[in-house]
Amino acid sequence: MEELNEQTIGCPYCGELIDVLIDSTDVDQQYIEDCQVCCRPIVFKIYEDMDGGIIVNVFSENEAY
Repeated sequence: MEELNEQTIGCPYCGELIDVLIDSTDVDQQYIEDCQVCCRPIVFKIYEDMDGGIIVNVFSENEAY
């Protein structure tokens, strides 16, 4: 069953804190979603920690990761 997890992230461009919904089936995935404030593309990398929790890392398109 799919589970949506609400996460608060900081936009790497404008610095605004925004709430996003992360689908638990997106673990070990990377995707791009536009910032709700400045509309610039944010790169999301989704991981699962040892306890099964969701870890969300965000980057600008130009950042090396």
